[in-house]
Amino acid sequence: MKSRGHRLRKVALLIETTRSYTREILSGVRRFLSARGPWSAFLELRALESTPPEWLKGWDGEGILTRTYNRRMSELIDAIGIPAVELRSTHFRGVRPFVGMDNAEVGRLAAEHLLNQGYREMAVYGLRSELFFEERVRNFISTVRARGGVCEQWMEEDSDRTEDWEGTQERLMGWVRGLPKPVGVFAANDQLAVRVLDACRRLDLGVPEDVAVLGAENEETLCGFATPALSSVALDGESVGYRAAELLERMMEGEAPGAGEVLVPPRGVVVRASSDAFAITDRLVASAARLIRENATSGLNVAELCRRLNASRSTLDRRMKAVMQRTPKAEIQRVRFMEVERLLRDTDLTVEEIAFRTGFAHSQYLHAAFWELRRMTPGQFRKKTQAPG
Repeated sequence: MKSRGHRLRKVALLIETTRSYTREILSGVRRFLSARGPWSAFLELRALESTPPEWLKGWDGEGILTRTYNRRMSELIDAIGIPAVELRSTHFRGVRPFVGMDNAEVGRLAAEHLLNQGYREMAVYGLRSELFFEERVRNFISTVRARGGVCEQWMEEDSDRTEDWEGTQERLMGWVRGLPKPVGVFAANDQLAVRVLDACRRLDLGVPEDVAVLGAENEETLCGFATPALSSVALDGESVGYRAAELLERMMEGEAPGAGEVLVPPRGVVVRASSDAFAITDRLVASAARLIRENATSGLNVAELCRRLNASRSTLDRRMKAVMQRTPKAEIQRVRFMEVERLLRDTDLTVEEIAFRTGFAHSQYLHAAFWELRRMTPGQFRKKTQAPG
């Protein structure tokens, strides 16, 4: 609620409105303002490359939230000399504090998803034009290699806006054709992942049977339009927008922004058809992994799993550890806790309701298991990961 003494601050929001992530950022700003009181905000329909409005040069405003496209725009914002927060990790950040995604964590999550699907042959497709692409690629590769996997990479020099579609696709097809199969491919954003899917289609490669494809940013239009539907690492634009607005408000009140960056972790992997398969040649282990994924939150235990597979526990333990480096019990727990954490992060369900939905007999059991795994309570995890407000 707006307090009686709240002064209406003039703020420019130089944030593109063309993408799911940036619309989430604006939603996060709106959530902050709903709690703290409105701004007199300039907001227009923008593309990333849109220039700042001409009147900004002599504007007597008090703050700017910006996703800066080029050096000229960055220098203009710095020259205005009012508090400003950067929301796009680029070479053109200027002197502004930064609030944005933890792109190293995006790369790690992508690698963990494909590793947990059983892939050990990996590849990554990225761009050299932006630091955040390089961070995603670098941490994807290091995570894969730390887990004993093999990873190849293909890096384009230019932006994700190609002027030679056919030439780009021919080069990409040559790279995909030479990859070992089956292979898990992480593309550093969803636009690049769509290119990989098109290359696979032209090469008559099965997705996900031959090539599992995972993007990043969870751009809903691209992910849903793709054939098959594209799995993607979902960013958390709402938290970025909320925390950026919170920081700008403090700066407009006279607080120094301080050093460092505010990095927000991604929400997780949204699994769709493009990576919804296990690269496991052991048919018993593949069947076990699929049964666990489909039934872990319904109370599945190891005894029931063995009964349904007609296999002894010792055999299943030995073969799953050889292929997945986890026992059946550990895999059931991993899948369960993925859902527990998703529900804590993305819903307002009580811990009791979450325990019921994820196969725990009592919420006390969930509390104890969560503490053992994460060294924090479910409530502490929710406070740490949910969008503020």
